[in-house]
Amino acid sequence: MPVTRVASFAAGLALLALLWGGPLPGLTDSHFSAHMLLHMSVVAVAAPLLALGLAGTAWDPARRWPVLFSAVPASVAELVAVWLWHAPTLHRAARLHEGVLVAEQATFLVAGLWLWMSACGGDLRRQPHRIWSGVAGLLFTSIHMTLLGALFALAPDSIYTPQAGAASAADQHLGGSLMLLIGGVSYLAGGLGLAMYGLQRAPRPSSETPSSETPSSERPPLETPSSEALSSKGLSSTRLPSKSLSSRGMP
Repeated sequence: MPVTRVASFAAGLALLALLWGGPLPGLTDSHFSAHMLLHMSVVAVAAPLLALGLAGTAWDPARRWPVLFSAVPASVAELVAVWLWHAPTLHRAARLHEGVLVAEQATFLVAGLWLWMSACGGDLRRQPHRIWSGVAGLLFTSIHMTLLGALFALAPDSIYTPQAGAASAADQHLGGSLMLLIGGVSYLAGGLGLAMYGLQRAPRPSSETPSSETPSSERPPLETPSSEALSSKGLSSTRLPSKSLSSRGMP
């Protein structure tokens, strides 16, 4: 296993330990921005680090079960998970009850890992179509993350009612900005990076000319008979009748 992949996987695990074992979970009940920072750090930072560490190794699940790891369905599943957990009832339950918060974070991690493994894992060399489905899935997720983040960041008042865990407008704007900066940018960068990788591996048309066809610039020029040759041919043709007459004994 390459050192870079080991380092990436270890960094993902360390980040998860820091996020879930640090002060952020205790702040989610009163700070919407803390909840959003925890969410985005799991799906847009820790999940890609773990996926990049596993991709291409013997523990890559996309190599074993490529049909189950398709980026477009995974991106739709993450869309459903993210928007459902931000619905008022589930959002309030996750912020007030530790067990529901654990279930929410587990859902985010599974959804994020599913998408990033589908995009980065598998045999991309033998199955280049996976590259472009991964690009589509990551860019689609960047779009809906940006939309939801903009909704929180630009709303003039708190979207949630007090019963649903309302936050101050400033705290909500901060949370929306974190979603834009971390979530939207991470998935956008992943999609663009994967697209560049696909373009580099795309077959390029050969610039060599087939040997059966000779370029016109390399063909020898047509030989044009000179005026001397033409005149000599004309003279020889005019002398033929005289020779034929003399051969018949004409004076």
